[in-house]
Amino acid sequence: MNTHELPMILFTVIAQMCVGAFIGLGVIQLAARARFKQKTIDQVTTPVLWAIGPILVAGLAVSMFHMNDIMHTLNVFRHWDSSWLSREIIFGLSFAAFGFLFALLQWLGWGPGWLREVVASVAAVLGVGLIWSMSMIYASLPTVPTWNTWVVPFQFFGTALILGSLAICAALLIVDAWRQRLAERGSTSAPAGSGLIGQIRGRIREINQPATEPQWRLTMRAVQGLSLTAAAAGIAVLISYALHLTNLAQLGEVQAAEVFSGAFFVVRLALLGLSAVLMAFLAFRIAATATRRSARTLAVVVTLAFVLALVAELMGRSLHYESMFRLGI
Repeated sequence: MNTHELPMILFTVIAQMCVGAFIGLGVIQLAARARFKQKTIDQVTTPVLWAIGPILVAGLAVSMFHMNDIMHTLNVFRHWDSSWLSREIIFGLSFAAFGFLFALLQWLGWGPGWLREVVASVAAVLGVGLIWSMSMIYASLPTVPTWNTWVVPFQFFGTALILGSLAICAALLIVDAWRQRLAERGSTSAPAGSGLIGQIRGRIREINQPATEPQWRLTMRAVQGLSLTAAAAGIAVLISYALHLTNLAQLGEVQAAEVFSGAFFVVRLALLGLSAVLMAFLAFRIAATATRRSARTLAVVVTLAFVLALVAELMGRSLHYESMFRLGI
């Protein structure tokens, strides 16, 4: 594991996961409108939305430790017109800001629906810009053949799809399990009260209500669609490695290719195949006929798949940084 680049490994993987999850929730919102009421959709997606912001902020904070002096971070804004690093920071902060604004509006029900959709759309575009910018920091370097390739942005977006999809699946099922547990205990939230605090308590009480049958059906449909997305992205990333290694061999980059030949690389591929492909397909099959009784089994499968996929992507990002070999050096 490349511990020297650990801050950037954590930041890039976490940020990509957050962008993938945010866009995934947006797709659920749009796709579900044909069969489900808006209230049902919001009840399913809103609790998951609030987990993205804090995680992204944590990832941004961790990335600052990569610089010898954190105050140097301010310098990146000076070269936004020529530096991909500057664009990455700008897109990252902007995505976090618009994502938080949308979460606030959505959670408290403020503003008309069209305004929230506009804010969410802007956040999604900024998220895509964030992933593209961070990938181009590496892909735009002609002196590093292992990075100067389409594989870098392809795998970065692949990480977003894999982790974002599995994270949503796990969060949806964890929220549903929490609601069921509260219902079994007969727990109720405290009285809402008045003012902003009262409004927040009212939303918490509403979110903690046991899932209705339409909410359960939407959750299962979302798990199925997201599982297939994760599986397809996982297969695509595995194929991209084969193409990448073939290209390195043709370029004569033997030293760089050796990074992708050891036990660490084999374990990374095995975990990716197990979590994002096999376990994702298993989750799809279980969700197709899942009942309340089998919900725990599905939750365990999906959560384990997410954890293993997260480990696999962290290992993959470590290999990315270890493969940095400059021409002529």
